[in-house]
Amino acid sequence: MTIPSRVMGSGNSSLSTTSICGFATNGLTAAGTNLATGLQLNADVNVVSTTAASTGVVLPSAENGSQVVVANDGASTLAVYAKSGSTIDGAASVTIATTKRRVFYGTSATTWVSVLGA
Repeated sequence: MTIPSRVMGSGNSSLSTTSICGFATNGLTAAGTNLATGLQLNADVNVVSTTAASTGVVLPSAENGSQVVVANDGASTLAVYAKSGSTIDGAASVTIATTKRRVFYGTSATTWVSVLGA
């Protein structure tokens, strides 16, 4: 596991450190009810704190070796959409129940596989 303070302490810039370690975004609010209107995710770790009924988020483009974590700390089930032409576990979208987390792994330019956790 890479620890940002140690990477920066070894002389790397903050941009290099983010590229090596990734970054998290907390306090997100889900939006929209489909791929076109969902909240676009940009971080490696995404904590969604507010989820109204039927709202969702959109994963970044899939890439072999990429990893994205989505945590649903909101009050409603969260929809997670793949970009157009991509799939998550063979479907266009998946859901995450409240207080659950899901890790998404990119296995190609159009495919995400996921692991649902606690």
